[in-house]
Amino acid sequence: MDFGADPYPEYAWLRAEEPVRQVMEGRGLYGLLVTRYEDVRKLLSDPRMSKDPRNAPLDWQEAGKGRPLEDRTGLGTHLLTTDPPEHTRLRRLVSTAFTARRVEGLRVQVQDITDGLLDAIVPRGRAELVTEFAFPLAITVICELLGVPKADQDVFRQWTKDFRRWTNTDSAQADRGDARPVGLRDLLEYLTRLVDKRRREPADGLVDALIAARDADDRLNEAELLSMLSLLLVGGFETTVNLIGNGTLALLRHPDQLARLRERPDLVDSALEEMLRYDGSFETSTWRFPLEPVEIAGTRIEKGHPVLLSLASANRDGAKFSAPDQFDVTRADNAHVAFGRGAHFCLGAPLARLEGRIAFDGLLRRLPGLALSVPPEQLRWQRSLTIRGLEALPVTFDA
Repeated sequence: MDFGADPYPEYAWLRAEEPVRQVMEGRGLYGLLVTRYEDVRKLLSDPRMSKDPRNAPLDWQEAGKGRPLEDRTGLGTHLLTTDPPEHTRLRRLVSTAFTARRVEGLRVQVQDITDGLLDAIVPRGRAELVTEFAFPLAITVICELLGVPKADQDVFRQWTKDFRRWTNTDSAQADRGDARPVGLRDLLEYLTRLVDKRRREPADGLVDALIAARDADDRLNEAELLSMLSLLLVGGFETTVNLIGNGTLALLRHPDQLARLRERPDLVDSALEEMLRYDGSFETSTWRFPLEPVEIAGTRIEKGHPVLLSLASANRDGAKFSAPDQFDVTRADNAHVAFGRGAHFCLGAPLARLEGRIAFDGLLRRLPGLALSVPPEQLRWQRSLTIRGLEALPVTFDA
């Protein structure tokens, strides 16, 4: 079977035989892949593991030039590319804006958006759940969170599709240097104008909260502000889109668990955590670079050598989880690492959980008889080093 469709047998072999393995990514980025749960968990919070690409070898930096999560010349100064004390400062500032109260305040909007999307789908008896439900839900919520005017949301959605395609391109297709697709340039210019407008005419979106975020006399500068907005786009919509897509597929491939969840809707929170563990939104963490030699699983990792931590593999490790390849919506002890751990734990996890809870409640209530409309082997997965998500999920149901 294609690795993208089912990487888990390969991960099981790696955990048993080669828990730290050299890998090469399509654009020429290289590094070591760590696959065991305890090793991944340890390195996720190890202060010796830098997130700053400037600590990588020069040839690696050149290979990654111009990509949004590595580029330090444009939009690269954010939570995924900085270390303490810079990361501590940025997270403290952003946390004052991205509060649990602000996320909870989106509950009504998320419910309304979900209901509207399902209203359009339900009468047809068939749908493509990624592009017709998961993606528009995630992007519309991000627009609501940022305070993007409704009149701009359609074009904003198209720009983020361009962004998504660009971040997933392989070396044969990737833009060279700092060149970016027109749609992405338009998006970045739009965000710049939005920030300028909100400085003149404050409203009540996250953009305004980030502009106002202060810690004594400290605040986000322009590059940091735009970098954080770009990170919210990547992390914000991919996490939700793939949670809904991958999670729905897991339910459809395990009809006994789908039936149990329909009978016991109170299990939705437990089911969400199991979806995140069983087939989460991200295959790996973003790159890390040791500030000094580090030994893990009997392997010495030299200073600066790039490291990827396989979240997907760690979450299927039998040394941590009983029956790890079994999908169980009632699983109680579910200490997965789908959102990372430590100082870099995903800031958007509460939002993803809120959207997932409301989305699955709607899907289970309003789409009886939900089933795949194509054989599972025909499903296509995104080509990405870090992101794990379906390109499309065609389904049928009782109208």
